[in-house]
Amino acid sequence: MANGIGGRSVGGKVRVKTARRRSAASTRWIERQLNDPYVKAAKSQGYRSRAAFKLLELDEKYHFLRGVRRVVDLGAAPGGWCQVLREKHPKAAVVGIDLLEMEPLAGVTFLQMDFLADEAPGALKAALGGAADLVLSDMAANTIGHKQTDHLRTMALVEAGLYFACEILAPGGTFVAKVLAGGADHALVAELKRNFRTVKHSKPPASRKDSSEWYVVAQGFKGTALPGEGSSGRAADETGFAQEENS
Repeated sequence: MANGIGGRSVGGKVRVKTARRRSAASTRWIERQLNDPYVKAAKSQGYRSRAAFKLLELDEKYHFLRGVRRVVDLGAAPGGWCQVLREKHPKAAVVGIDLLEMEPLAGVTFLQMDFLADEAPGALKAALGGAADLVLSDMAANTIGHKQTDHLRTMALVEAGLYFACEILAPGGTFVAKVLAGGADHALVAELKRNFRTVKHSKPPASRKDSSEWYVVAQGFKGTALPGEGSSGRAADETGFAQEENS
């Protein structure tokens, strides 16, 4: 037995028995979880999700957690990124928001509400109590299985996160957001480059190889106009996000 689920080990890999009321997709998901080294590491180290390692790996490469004092975590539940922030900077002010409920975490102010609600930005600003050094976004729209639609919905969240980041970040601040690979919005790339000194695109090792998620890391906020204010609207280049990783 593994975590109460019937199965057997084959060559060190757990195979899950198909239950009568469990779909094949559910069986594959459970099997993948049981064999995922990051899931196992998260449990052994007390993290609420394997996503904690994505943040740690991105920071190891870009060092954006260094010296932060105020942080906003968009799409915070279940709290893995907040845990990393508290470990790295116990005295930092951390405010998270999510539609889903999140178990309380010492030192973290959590708002259970829709980030796209009109009152959400004001509530986050009031809770943080000052300009942010870092805005994190692990938000993703619920997928419907249509690749283009799923991409557009998630990128809309990224755009909303960028607009908010430009409102709350202190000069020199950082915006990190989950995006989906393929069909990058050139106008969004242009806005990122217009508002930040460096824009990189990376897939941390903790992100599953079969996942379409990537992360954009925009550092050195210039304190310029908000997205859409004075922008030419033209693409920064013809490459999109996929070419940002090594730029």
